[in-house]
Amino acid sequence: MADQYAYSGDDKRPTEIPAIRWEEPPEGPVLVLLDQTRLPAEEVELVCTDASALVEAIRSLAVRGAPLLGIAGAYGVALAAVRGFDVDEAASALATARPTAVNLAVGVRRAQEAHAAALAKGGDVRQAAAAALAAARQLHREDAEASGRMAEHGLALLDELLPGGGHRILTHCNTGSLVSGGEGTAFAVALAAHRVGRLRRLWVDETRPLLQGARLTAYEAARSGMAYTLLTDNAAGSLFAAGEVDAVLIGADRITADGSVANKVGSYPLAVLARYHHVPFIVVAPVTTVDLDTADGASIEVEQRPGHEVTEVVAPQVPVAGTEAGGGIPVAPLGTQAYNPAFDVTPPELVTAIVTEEGVVSPVTAEALAEVCARSRRVAAG
Repeated sequence: MADQYAYSGDDKRPTEIPAIRWEEPPEGPVLVLLDQTRLPAEEVELVCTDASALVEAIRSLAVRGAPLLGIAGAYGVALAAVRGFDVDEAASALATARPTAVNLAVGVRRAQEAHAAALAKGGDVRQAAAAALAAARQLHREDAEASGRMAEHGLALLDELLPGGGHRILTHCNTGSLVSGGEGTAFAVALAAHRVGRLRRLWVDETRPLLQGARLTAYEAARSGMAYTLLTDNAAGSLFAAGEVDAVLIGADRITADGSVANKVGSYPLAVLARYHHVPFIVVAPVTTVDLDTADGASIEVEQRPGHEVTEVVAPQVPVAGTEAGGGIPVAPLGTQAYNPAFDVTPPELVTAIVTEEGVVSPVTAEALAEVCARSRRVAAG
């Protein structure tokens, strides 16, 4: 079950408000999430006491973003184990809560395998639960470290492609500390540029229909003191035509073996615009987002969201639960059918580079991606 309570911290920066944390109050361990459906109107935390509450939080986008979903999935398995629920059942429900984001299944699998390995070695249920929690915490640490390295590699790439600084970066959806154990993926690169005085402007797509750019990226940019401007998604073309974009930086929810990139719907049109206007289109994502088991973009299962997200407008402080109508203001006639994919897929030939914690892949090829993944495994093996 889940509970909510207000969080006061108006003068804090995004990186000081954890998007996720494990707590152990006297009544038992819980997973605490910053409810992203309530931002920027209010900062409210969602307290999950079991995996089913976390599944609902994932589906409702209270917790979202590929790296953070992986962390949440791992903690969800640990939560089930510590509280004595069926671990495999919880893992199955968590892993399938959002099908496109590969990190979710990766995180679930890591904690589940740690739990199973402890039992196989003769450990009791308590020791197995501790192993699952340790795996979740390790993944959380690794993601924070990966975020910092991606920021370094991404900033170096920007400086190589755009010498002289004064970068004007267009981004889509939200890729900051709200989706990561650290400071994010694509947003972390822009933040690094800002800190060294080389960010001239962050252009923030609203990211319809749920406005993750307007509600979340603008929230993070404002609190970080960045120069940013919000625009509707369909205004991006005029921005390119005016020569106001130096680079596009986005995250990813899944990168296939051939380098196809699934990201928040609206990313693919930006890639097409960037190619036409000779602007670098850069994807920033940890190696855990690379899925070598999925051959190409056509093989990705693209999540279809409820139609009411398109046909209604919901205020941020009014949470939307699951697939039920959100009780928002109708903006289309009653009964209107809506096409609402959560993601689209950008082919590798439109991607200038993929920035990972293990380095930059450019040009984007299957061989180069496989080598980055192999290098990451070698580093992990120590």
